[in-house]
Amino acid sequence: MKEILITNDDGFEALGINELVKTLRDIAHITVVAPSTEKSACAHSLTLTKPLRFISIDDDFYKLDNATPADCIFLALHTLFPNKKPDLIISGINHGANVAEDITYSGTCGAAMEAVLHGIPSLAVSQFYIGNSLEENGFDLACKITIDIVKKIFKDGYPLPPKKFLNLNIPAVSKNDYKGLKAVGAGEKFYTTDAQLNKNPRGLEYYWLGKMNINYDENKNKNTDIKALIDGYASLTPITLNLTDFNELESVEKWLR
Repeated sequence: MKEILITNDDGFEALGINELVKTLRDIAHITVVAPSTEKSACAHSLTLTKPLRFISIDDDFYKLDNATPADCIFLALHTLFPNKKPDLIISGINHGANVAEDITYSGTCGAAMEAVLHGIPSLAVSQFYIGNSLEENGFDLACKITIDIVKKIFKDGYPLPPKKFLNLNIPAVSKNDYKGLKAVGAGEKFYTTDAQLNKNPRGLEYYWLGKMNINYDENKNKNTDIKALIDGYASLTPITLNLTDFNELESVEKWLR
């Protein structure tokens, strides 16, 4: 039987990861190692200044105290898979989209990055939502699309070379309104420094960072993950960990001269 390791960045109790686990248990043996608390936007960080501890929740289901999603993959491979690697690592289902440059913030994608560094095929899965669409539609569509992709990976092989992962985003629509799956590139967003200033009961000021909205230029996103989601399609994007802009190497060499 195939072996899948699953993590997320919303924490071990999040509905998305638990719905995914129930769905995939029919086709593979599932091991879960997830953060003990939400770790959204922690990117590909590892915890180097605090101890990490496995806490068993159920059979082959662990939460990792103080951990990031990348920690979960790193320590799961070291501790639970010392001799045989899992066939696939999945990070998700995230509550919210991970598109465009948000991928660099994403703890969901950070876990997928850690997986492919160790030579294991990986899929990051995120559920876009608008308003209360997550409560209305749940994760049924995300689970259906994910299991179809996993079955195809097991049947036809992983479509990417080493150190590259698949980033899947699910639209905020019902199964009936879903239009299909598109292979597209990551888009471009507008970014602002949105932070809310508040005071605690003792009068001390503090800031709460704002959520990341999807504001974008339609002309620059005609065939991207952003446009696919807005139009009711799921997006599947190949992501590479080599951040070199090879198109700009020559211009930098000229600048140095």
